[in-house]
Amino acid sequence: MLSDKPKCTVCDKEIKEDDVVFVKMRYPKRKGFTEIKAYLKNEGKFICEDCFSNKSY
Repeated sequence: MLSDKPKCTVCDKEIKEDDVVFVKMRYPKRKGFTEIKAYLKNEGKFICEDCFSNKSY
């Protein structure tokens, strides 16, 4: 489990379990990694479904 909860980079809303999110990130150079949550937290920017629908990112 992540130590701090991820938040939408647009509206700062906390991302909860089972929320639909979009992640803006570069495609990884390495192949085969297992800690997907940690990788997304370090390399990605989360956008909640409402902000993505409104194209406010």
